[in-house]
Amino acid sequence: MASILVYLSACVLPVAGALDVQAQPAAKVYRVGVVSPLEATPEPPTVRAFRQALRELGYVEGKNLILEARYANGRPELFPGLVAGLIAQKVDVLVSGSNAGTLAAKNATATIPIVFAGVLDAIAAGIVVSLARPGGNITGATFGVAGSGIEGKWLEMLTETVPGISHVAVLHNSADLQSPEALREVYGAARKLKIRIGQFDANNDASLEKAFAAIGASGAQGLIVAGSAYFGGNRVKVVRLVAEKRLPAIYFFSLFPEVGGLMSYGGSSEDSYRRAASHVDRILKGAKPGDLPVDQATRFELVFNLKAAKALGIAIPRSMLLRADRVIE
Repeated sequence: MASILVYLSACVLPVAGALDVQAQPAAKVYRVGVVSPLEATPEPPTVRAFRQALRELGYVEGKNLILEARYANGRPELFPGLVAGLIAQKVDVLVSGSNAGTLAAKNATATIPIVFAGVLDAIAAGIVVSLARPGGNITGATFGVAGSGIEGKWLEMLTETVPGISHVAVLHNSADLQSPEALREVYGAARKLKIRIGQFDANNDASLEKAFAAIGASGAQGLIVAGSAYFGGNRVKVVRLVAEKRLPAIYFFSLFPEVGGLMSYGGSSEDSYRRAASHVDRILKGAKPGDLPVDQATRFELVFNLKAAKALGIAIPRSMLLRADRVIE
């Protein structure tokens, strides 16, 4: 009889164990929405870096994460619709890679957490009132540091790379709320360097073509392309128009030299997205976005494209090449 009881116990225990396993609650599947100003194909390195950072934090797409990415393809006017679509998908967090996209998200919801990346100056852009305590449902990672004077550095870097230029054009987007501050920084640097500045505004294809026609007629010897989601999303076209005018130009992030621009100086856009992923992780684990300090960039990249320099007949000074973080052959 004892042997029969032992046999029955051996049969019952595995079944009970199986029932315990089945009773475990299913893992939470988080839905994260991303709005990028760039194109969908190929996947931008920014969104790719964000995916990778989330994987390193333990999120596996299809298992405990659904990543919904939407792309404006260089058309900022699409942001409100893209954001509305993600809200309809009931995302747990909204991630935006630009000023305009973040403001569209801010205008659309006061409850869904918003995490920004790719933003140069979150205060000047009107996204947050404080970097230490952003408040509300918004936090993120800056692409630059508020008040860092990086816009003035663009002029310094350009004139050190192409000595002797005395007239520089600035292409900016007045629809971007950080534009006035960027221009102030450039003009401040220009006064010290005794450089003449001309400013040209563009926020769509027609005004971009018009701006470049005016830049070509202005006699400018160099160009600064200021930060803008529109310029970033249309970087191939911007670089082509610059090349047609045969102007040495400095851009606000490295994706421009990667498509043929001469040089860039600014924070790493990929790093900004990786740091944003850390904020997303903390929010999904219960943190309130408004209590999370904005993560500020502490390092800026200087990138050169030697093929672009050769096409312009420019010999980049050795002193500048030694300072470069990356040189594209």
